[in-house]
Amino acid sequence: MSNCDLYDLLDHIQKLHFVGIGGSGMSPIAEILHNKGFTVTGSDTNESENLNRVRSCGIPVTMGHKAENIGDAEAVVYTAAVKQDNPELLAASEKNIPIIERAVMLGLLTRRYENAIAVAGTHGKTTTTAMITQVLITGGKDPSAVIGGRLPLLHSNARIGHSQTMVCEACEYVDTFLHLHPSLSVILNIDGDHLEYFGTIENIIASFHKFAGLTSKTLVVNGDDENSMAAIEGITGKTILTFGMGDNNDYYAENVRQNDHYGYTYTLMYQGKALTEIVLTVPGKHNLMNSLAAASACHFCGVAPEKIAEGLHAFTGVHRRFEILGKFNGVTVADDFAHHPTELRATLSAAMQMGFSKVWAVFQPHTYSRTALLMDDFAEALSIPDRVILTEILAVRETNTYNVYSRDLAAKVPNAIVLDSFEKITDYVVEHAQPGDLIITLGGGNIYRCAYEIVDKYKSLTAN
Repeated sequence: MSNCDLYDLLDHIQKLHFVGIGGSGMSPIAEILHNKGFTVTGSDTNESENLNRVRSCGIPVTMGHKAENIGDAEAVVYTAAVKQDNPELLAASEKNIPIIERAVMLGLLTRRYENAIAVAGTHGKTTTTAMITQVLITGGKDPSAVIGGRLPLLHSNARIGHSQTMVCEACEYVDTFLHLHPSLSVILNIDGDHLEYFGTIENIIASFHKFAGLTSKTLVVNGDDENSMAAIEGITGKTILTFGMGDNNDYYAENVRQNDHYGYTYTLMYQGKALTEIVLTVPGKHNLMNSLAAASACHFCGVAPEKIAEGLHAFTGVHRRFEILGKFNGVTVADDFAHHPTELRATLSAAMQMGFSKVWAVFQPHTYSRTALLMDDFAEALSIPDRVILTEILAVRETNTYNVYSRDLAAKVPNAIVLDSFEKITDYVVEHAQPGDLIITLGGGNIYRCAYEIVDKYKSLTAN
């Protein structure tokens, strides 16, 4: 089915089935559609908090994938992680009903909101989407939201609002954000990533240019980022607002200083006029930039400056973004989603400025292609902390045609070792970390499990 055929699909169907409904990108869409009156069912293979929340909304969920699960659905939605030989997809194909990838369905959903805000960028999408959502709620705008991580304010990665405003992430991977139809788009930054698909940075910029062109009204763009500004060259017929550290931007920060919360305090400026004082409780200069993006978008949407300040101050981060899991025997344990050199550099630089005796970085390289193509950048970023432990590379969807291994990266990083299991890593860091140290796990895969194993190990030692 073509995108043209799909354009008004939601106007003509009532019953939808979600394959993998517990996924972080699937459950919010399912919840919003259910709230809008659609009959939604789902299936999954693993119990999760997302599934519990979906069920609590009144959406029936079947465990396991079977052809009969689709019932009398008029369309089936699936995630990219679902293989094409999935019995539910095959059953839908046999019934000749539409089979819709998650990103396409998100695009159809954005069409149903007059003020759809899409947050794009190589880094910072989840945090900035969450910041915007929190500020819009604080400002009384009652948004719906699809967020890539759990927002503590909501205890969820989804929000069902009753206004015509919706906030969502716009992911560039395999051009999925080109399915969206935002009225306002935020472009945070453009960096070299997913090069196995795009090939060159120029192709990535070209993709963002197409995305900017799909935005109907307003672009909020990082004016300090050369690639982001290149992406909007030639774009006309839209309001373009820039944010950044320099006063050449529409929105910028003045009088920046570090505060007691490990974050930054600054004066939010708009075209030479001071709007409000922002006090952040999340660490790192990257979060300062994320907050500028969020403040810019929300101010344009009519949120009062004092409500912007209130919402950003109350923002404590999202799940897996420098998430502090606890302090045990004087050792702080944290977890972070960073899986690209730029993200690692930002997170680890912030960690090194927080006054810990030593910072232990436990990193899980994510995909062979990214590790091979950005090897020297990874080595530079991982040289920031005091000690580094690498897992083996997480293959995800790839085979090792690059002939690259974690030991190749470790050879380029001072004080780095490779351990081949979470159990060995846990034993090693618990034995060697000292009071006053930080252990932070990093990566886009299942490295968070190692963080919780470390926490459990410390708890067991304390109990004994």
